Amino acid sequence: MDRRLFLGLAGSALAAPSLLHAQSLGAGFPERSLRLIVPWPPGGSVDTIARIFQPKLAEVLGRAIVIDNRGGASGATGAIEASRAPADGSTWTFVYDTQSTNETVMRLPFKTMEAFVPVCHVASGPLAMVAHQSSPYHSFQDVIDAARREPDSVNYATSGVGGLAHVSTTLLQQQGEFRMVHVPYRGVGPAVQDAVAGHVPLFMTNVVIVSQHIRSGLLRPLGVTTLTESRHVPGARSFAQLGFGNFEAPTWWALLGRTGTPDPLVRQMNQAMVQVLNDPVVKARIEEQGCDIVASTPEACGRFMESEIAKWAQVITQNNIRADS
Repeated sequence: MDRRLFLGLAGSALAAPSLLHAQSLGAGFPERSLRLIVPWPPGGSVDTIARIFQPKLAEVLGRAIVIDNRGGASGATGAIEASRAPADGSTWTFVYDTQSTNETVMRLPFKTMEAFVPVCHVASGPLAMVAHQSSPYHSFQDVIDAARREPDSVNYATSGVGGLAHVSTTLLQQQGEFRMVHVPYRGVGPAVQDAVAGHVPLFMTNVVIVSQHIRSGLLRPLGVTTLTESRHVPGARSFAQLGFGNFEAPTWWALLGRTGTPDPLVRQMNQAMVQVLNDPVVKARIEEQGCDIVASTPEACGRFMESEIAKWAQVITQNNIRADS
């Protein structure tokens, strides 16, 4: 081979390793844009995280990826749409922790672990109980004392009935033997607005959507649902540390495919996601939102989701929590 031709070919290969890798990871996928269903409206934590990793994932796979926001019913509307998608690797779904509670709270036409194949547990983070700076609650013990003194007099907001924020707070009340009043909102946007305005004294939510308000001091964190303190909410102790045993209720985000999607494509998508999530820029941008990258295997993602579904189904059933309640 001509020496100059050989050096040119070698240089091209060295200069474009990402392209070669993209071609190998993208092989076998349909020759068209891939659809990523996000079962939430733009602006929330699910959409925010998806739009951070989407460009890099498209680059790694060598395929355009189109985000399809299908909000409604705490993620159920989009999940129903995703459950009917073809199992050919053209459609993937990025879900939130409500995926582990919806099938018990609602009457859905599918079971998560039957309709979907886990691909990757993308990230986890704390839920936090926050109080408006004008509220009288300076610690979670203040909340407990007030709720015990006058049951059903303390209001707390969440983004909807049956979400992890609601169900986990129900478990806290069970374990602590106190009662509060749930104020469910139709989505996270209105809930954040009222919490920031001080229209509700307490708000249980994922940290991603309130981190800026916690940093500004407008919202005061009273506790987090991780087993120990979280670096994302400095100074806030976990509920487990506050006397609630081994209480743990992390919020989470995961990528799913349709059941029946060829296993090689599931594996390739997992490889691509792990590569993307470990990219320093992508990882930093996601984690600065208030969560930690997990980047799991499909098997680990499946075990985690099965555990979450079973754990919260028990709490939901015991407390007769329904989507229309």
